[in-house]
Amino acid sequence: MGFVTYDINKYPPKQMVTIPLILLLLALGLLTFNWLSTGMPLEPGIDFAGGTAVNVITDDSIDEIKDYFAGYPLTDVGEGLDGGKYIKFGPMSDEQTKALNDRVMDRYPDAKVDHIGEAFGSTLQQQAFIALIFSFLGMAIVVFVAFRTFIPSLAVVFAAFSDITITAAIMSLLGITLTLPTTAALLMLIGYSVDSDVLLTTRVLKRQGKTEDKFAGAYRTGIIMTTTTIAAVAAMFLVTAFGGVEVIAQISAVLLIGLFVDLMNTWVFNAGVLKAYLEKNGRRA
Repeated sequence: MGFVTYDINKYPPKQMVTIPLILLLLALGLLTFNWLSTGMPLEPGIDFAGGTAVNVITDDSIDEIKDYFAGYPLTDVGEGLDGGKYIKFGPMSDEQTKALNDRVMDRYPDAKVDHIGEAFGSTLQQQAFIALIFSFLGMAIVVFVAFRTFIPSLAVVFAAFSDITITAAIMSLLGITLTLPTTAALLMLIGYSVDSDVLLTTRVLKRQGKTEDKFAGAYRTGIIMTTTTIAAVAAMFLVTAFGGVEVIAQISAVLLIGLFVDLMNTWVFNAGVLKAYLEKNGRRA
């Protein structure tokens, strides 16, 4: 079912909802496995796990930096523009942190060093989780109030949940850590998901005309909206990834994954649920 030639009206509802549900179950299984193994569904970054981030301007190669900081819990070394390097370390004792700070200043006196304690990271983790839960609940309430019909409203909420869950599972497979920027991207993804799902549900349930025409019209409008957003986010990712703007690159990477997942959940899963709902209630064209 290529999305360029995809015709919603050609496929039966059961066939449309099967693949998205299987992918959701696989994603839930992976995240549950991660949670039981590590205590987190995704690997936490410095923001949540604690650690040290160092930003320097240097001509030293990545291998030279790794050799210089051998003996410390180095987790990542990245490159930016104009010789910029960002160096990340995992949690350390107070003595190790002080020794690391001295070692950084000895070689890179102009470096910017940021320390995040484990306790503070844990607090940020809890606050981010609460923000995600409240955002999702707020979205669900608005959707149910707007449509006042249980099955279509539930489909919108379920699609948004599936977007976040499958995106998180893909993040885990790609090694994208859970940080404040990626958490913000997941929050933004709720809005993108609901936008396309509300478009579909509103066009199909509240407009007059043949059901087939309403599905086709909603798809034409929605696919243009989403592909335009994907193109913009992809451009942002390429520019920031090669430019070394790590925060924006992380946000755009998660959004890019989520937008592709949303194409499936909106125009395959949600459309299939709406088709089954209309057929069951005798509202065929």
